[in-house]
Amino acid sequence: MKVFIVYCHPSEDSFTRHVRDSFIQGITDAGHEYILSDLYKMDFKTDMTEQEYLRDANYINSPDIAEDVRAEHEKINSADAIAFIYPVFWTEAPAKLVGWFDRVWSYGFAYGDKSMKELDKGLILCSAGNPIERLEQFGLLQAMQRVMLGDRLFGRVKKAEFVVFDGTSREKEQRTANWDQNLKKAYDTGRQLFD
Repeated sequence: MKVFIVYCHPSEDSFTRHVRDSFIQGITDAGHEYILSDLYKMDFKTDMTEQEYLRDANYINSPDIAEDVRAEHEKINSADAIAFIYPVFWTEAPAKLVGWFDRVWSYGFAYGDKSMKELDKGLILCSAGNPIERLEQFGLLQAMQRVMLGDRLFGRVKKAEFVVFDGTSREKEQRTANWDQNLKKAYDTGRQLFD
């Protein structure tokens, strides 16, 4: 089995990078394969061109897809599952990942007369500075889940899971106290992905 990982973080010196590495270790220890798109390292272009906008806005299913987008389409259709790993910025994924969705979830691939296969599983693994209680108290967790699971993954995966690693801001004691436990959770999520 193969998982396509879309990783989005501007710094290698981050807790999120450790989540990515632990998740990948779990996948490989379980005998599975992975493909990685590291959006910052790839310098993935996130702004839609006017041509891309007009193609999608007018529901035109044509083969004139940019090569970088076509490569992402191929990675998706070669996988059995997709995982998004990113930090939460202002209750949302980083702009680079949002732009990835804008371009890669194109008409004729992710909606309309879809050529995107329905994946067995979709995972969201995100690190958040706030504790989970605060995210729940203000409805932020539900908002993030609604966007990622209800809009971006709905109808594109058979099963979806949203995993939050909370309290991960550098100044929080919780970050250090929960470090090993959170990385074990990322590892176990990778290892049990296809169970």
